[in-house]
Amino acid sequence: MGRTYKQLSLDDRCEIARLSANGGSVGQIAAALDRPPSTISRELRRNRGRQVGYKPSYAQQQTRARRWKGSRLERDASLRREVLAGLSRGWSPEQVAGRLARERGRRVISCESIYRFIYAQITRTTDFTWRRYLPRGKSKRGHRGKRGGSPASFIEGRVSLAERPAEVADRKVPGHWEADLMMFSKYRQAILAVHERTSRLLLAVPIERKFAAGIASHLVRLFKAVPEALRRTVTFDNGTEFAAHLSLQSLLMKTFFCDPHAPWQKGGIENAIGRLRRFIPRKTDLEKLPTRRFRQSIAAYNNTPRKCLDFRTPAEAFSSQLLHFECESTSWLSPGR
Repeated sequence: MGRTYKQLSLDDRCEIARLSANGGSVGQIAAALDRPPSTISRELRRNRGRQVGYKPSYAQQQTRARRWKGSRLERDASLRREVLAGLSRGWSPEQVAGRLARERGRRVISCESIYRFIYAQITRTTDFTWRRYLPRGKSKRGHRGKRGGSPASFIEGRVSLAERPAEVADRKVPGHWEADLMMFSKYRQAILAVHERTSRLLLAVPIERKFAAGIASHLVRLFKAVPEALRRTVTFDNGTEFAAHLSLQSLLMKTFFCDPHAPWQKGGIENAIGRLRRFIPRKTDLEKLPTRRFRQSIAAYNNTPRKCLDFRTPAEAFSSQLLHFECESTSWLSPGR
């Protein structure tokens, strides 16, 4: 059986003050009150006034002031509604906190406070539906698995990432893209997604099969909607589904490939696909997914604030940075479409 602890009362504190004033040691006071010495030591250390020393009334007041009164989100119903509304849109706690700070010109709440609030609700209520507010829908943080290798030697005209222009890496020059497939549980179902490195804008289209020629055709159609000046390079992984990448030469786009076993070299699209799964989970049957809902999901991604963009949205960043791009020509920028 473990020891049962109880808080010090005002009478206890009066006795501590009397014994301490008479020169009693921590051990002697602890023995007199039948308390652990650590309790007495902590009490004297935390509640001793700088000028008045240890006073029972002051110590009692300090203890009451420190008592936990619930998290801010539990005490502030208005802020809680705002935060939960943002989380319901698929925003992460960091995005919710950052957007509130951007809109109000000051820090309102930290992302860690939001995480703690959600985890606390799960722990206290054992209601695991609170997980839906978290980016990955998990009740605790975990690690991702690793991917296998890719048959790079089978891709004709493959150019290594090492030969890609240095300007691509710093994300300051627009028009450099990354591409990948977002896979689903049902056989052969996937979404082809392309991600602009500067603005983090995402373009996507559902596909039925992973044939290289078909994917190349979809890529050409996606990029034709983008002004020529903003079609510079595309970076792929080494999947054979991108073996027909040379088709993009018709759009004057250069193609590059990551090193084998190095998907982080195109981390932007990997991250984008992970975020998109908040709206379109892996178990989704794309054949039953309405076109309107698909477009709304892409629009939700493009209209979610990002820390890396100073909590602007990809749509806002794309529109402001790429001055010659006509926003009305792409329905994925408008959340209502």
